[in-house]
Parts: sequence; C-alpha cells; structure tokens
Amino acid sequence: MPRHDESVDHHGAVRHGVYPGSFDPPTLAHLAVADAARRRHSLDRVVWTLSRHPLGKEQGRTTVEERRTVLDQVATDHAWLEINVVDARLVADLADGYDVVVMGADKWHQLHDPSFYEDETAMAKALSRLPTCAVAPRDGLEIPPEALLAVPRWVARQSSTAAAAAEPWTMLSAARSFGLWDGS
Repeated sequence: MPRHDESVDHHGAVRHGVYPGSFDPPTLAHLAVADAARRRHSLDRVVWTLSRHPLGKEQGRTTVEERRTVLDQVATDHAWLEINVVDARLVADLADGYDVVVMGADKWHQLHDPSFYEDETAMAKALSRLPTCAVAPRDGLEIPPEALLAVPRWVARQSSTAAAAAEPWTMLSAARSFGLWDGS
C-alpha cells in the first residue's frame, strides 16, 4: 500500500528512479537532472545512490558518510528525493529493481567502455539489464536522443570537480553550509 504522499500510476505502482553518483559535492546540476528525470518519466521518487566502492572514482574528496549526511539534508527539502548507500559498483546492479536509471553523459560513456568490465560479453550482459535510461547532456559527448534529458544548457557545463575547486556557488546550499568542500 503506498504511503499517503505517494502518487500511483493506473496500475497502482509507485515509480522509482535511481541516480547513482559520487555527489562530491552535490550541485545545482545534480538536482536539475534528478528533477528533469522525475518529470519526464513520471517518477514518484528519485533515489540518489552512493556506492561505497564506486568504479572510476576510488578516492573521493570526502567520505561516503559525510556525503550521506549532506544529501540527507538536501532530501529534507524535496519530498520526492531519497538517499541510499550501497556496496554495489556496476550501474546495472545499482539500477536493479528501478524503473529508470538517471546519469550524466560521462557515466553513459563509462557504461559503454569495455575496460570497466571483465570482457565485452560481461558489458553486453550488464547493459541488457538496465532499465530505461535518462541521461543528462555534457558538452562534447553524444547521447542517443531517446535517452537524452531536456535540461537547461548550464547543466551540461557544471561538474562537482569545478564546484569544489573554483565554483562553490554551483554547490547545493546544504553542501556549502556543511563546509566539507571549502578550499578543496
């Protein structure tokens, strides 16, 4: 039975999307992408998911626990946003059981890079398990039109690396208030 604040589709099912990422720090672009996916795919919830052992980002600027605290604060302002921390590493594993997987164009290209898998067969198997993909654009990276999210142009130019290094105004206010990325 859905909670009183959850909308349901005509079959009574709540629709969930998962947005795996490092969120180190969480930015305005992360929130814009999550909201665009929520609206385009009629999602009741978007779950920002942190992996304790992410592929391609072995060492973060902050700990998973620190980021979880910040993200929990962000979620208090957005009833449709949830936060989860998992041990899974592959996006296909992180997305298991969700209706939509949300990601940036850089992650989309990583998904299609055989070097992140045992071999090309393992890559094909992982890709076949993905739910509907909702992909935010990034300048210079091609995305299939059916997966591309319509977001404001500035979203394609924002990154957590730039936010931490030189553009703190692009961080979500909860990230700025915790001070974890000051002087990164």
